[in-house]
Amino acid sequence: MEANVLTVIGAGFPRTGTSSMKAALERLGFGPCHHMFTIISDPSRVDRWLPLADGGQVDWEHVFDGFRSTQDWPASFFWKEQAEAYPDAKVVLTVRDPHAWYRSMQTLVSIGPGRELPEDLPETAAAVFGGMMRLSPVMDLITSSVFEGRRSLREGLPDEDEAVAVFERHLATVKESLPAERLLVFDVREGWEPLCRFLGVDAPAGEPFPHLNDAKTMRETLDRLITEGRLGSPFTRQE
Repeated sequence: MEANVLTVIGAGFPRTGTSSMKAALERLGFGPCHHMFTIISDPSRVDRWLPLADGGQVDWEHVFDGFRSTQDWPASFFWKEQAEAYPDAKVVLTVRDPHAWYRSMQTLVSIGPGRELPEDLPETAAAVFGGMMRLSPVMDLITSSVFEGRRSLREGLPDEDEAVAVFERHLATVKESLPAERLLVFDVREGWEPLCRFLGVDAPAGEPFPHLNDAKTMRETLDRLITEGRLGSPFTRQE
């Protein structure tokens, strides 16, 4: 496999199994996988994304230097640009029940962007949340593009029917934009077989498919960061 060239592009919304997919792709040899946690754990990467907030362009090889695959926002919002920049890369569109997705996104917003932070954050926590604040122009662009009328996730999600319609339109757009042989529509509950068949690799014998970063783990990770200044990783515990 060639270094610094994306081979798998994630096109799914957050809370569609992107953490599980990150772990699975890395287990299959398509790592490292760029995920929002990549930016959280290394805020210096924020600057690579900022030109996009003003409609500018970025050097995707610089943005994804050292990575072989992507999942989660902000990367998955720009799936189309990446698919054009890396024409040989395959695209995985992660899906789940849209109403379950909506509930999970509500949890994400409440414990992340919508959370009130104490003034005396530990140094590590201050660096992480400072990085997220610097990334906010990009995330606000994504939010306003996906959820029309919302300037930021800090404002919360639209009502469930509207959000589900947005989710379903996104799925339709991705499906219509790519040839079938280049796209896998994938629910992580399907396990290794369809993913490995699509990527042309063998499934790990006797290993369950990863199921990571449930709402409880996500909350515990952020609580520990805020109270103890320890970031840890949401990718080390299964549901």
